[in-house]
Amino acid sequence: MSKVNAGRSLEDLAWFKSSYSAGNGGECVEVANAVGSVFVRDSKNNGGGTLGFGAEQWATFVAYASR
Repeated sequence: MSKVNAGRSLEDLAWFKSSYSAGNGGECVEVANAVGSVFVRDSKNNGGGTLGFGAEQWATFVAYASR
């Protein structure tokens, strides 16, 4: 179990599905916010790997991807 902050684990975070994810079982990602961090995982395999980013790095990625 990965610790995020203040003893909380990744499983304790409020995960939400991307607004671009379709409900038909296609390519889906989930995102969760923590203090100063953002985590991303595959919604079809949420027990698999999780990527973590600093809040600034995530904001830069979102700004670039939304162009």
